[in-house]
Amino acid sequence: MKRLLLCLALGLVSALPARADLVSLADLSAYLNGLSSAEGRFTQINADGSVATGDIYLHRPGRIRFDYEGGDLTVIAGGQQVAIFDGRANTPPEQYPLAQTPLNLILARNVDLAASGMVVGHRFDGVATRVAAQDPDRPEIGTIEMFFTDNPVALRQWIITDNGGGQTVLVIDSMEPVGRLPASLFNITLEIATRARD
Repeated sequence: MKRLLLCLALGLVSALPARADLVSLADLSAYLNGLSSAEGRFTQINADGSVATGDIYLHRPGRIRFDYEGGDLTVIAGGQQVAIFDGRANTPPEQYPLAQTPLNLILARNVDLAASGMVVGHRFDGVATRVAAQDPDRPEIGTIEMFFTDNPVALRQWIITDNGGGQTVLVIDSMEPVGRLPASLFNITLEIATRARD
């Protein structure tokens, strides 16, 4: 089942118009560095084969938020931390340093995919440019493989492989630039306080 869902996610990228061009690492870095504020929709396929959808909010550097449909799960990166809020559990959120997650690679202030040791794979698969990257100083935290289409360059999907080999696929259904996003979306302390009052 998990393999079927992974093929389905890859098929979503394959359904996009094909271009026979490998996008350079410099162009991909420029694209990521040019992403400031954006919002959109996503579909996530988890390591256990379950599927979730929701809204994504991005404000670089260092901030991203995933609001999952149903309201039970929210993931926030902000203040150099990542917090996972589980609405079904009556416990504080799990928190991790952002620097210890593969998301740090795309949320960094200055993304340079050509930096020594960061990219461990860069190829064109006939539809998308695929870039596998890891933190050269902390390869044990896992890898992120990003799928980009060209004309214009756009991030369409990523696969995060954790240190145990589990994979989470996130397909970006849409991602549109926005002028400004409220800072409160990425404030973990405020989210904790708000949930405590509810």
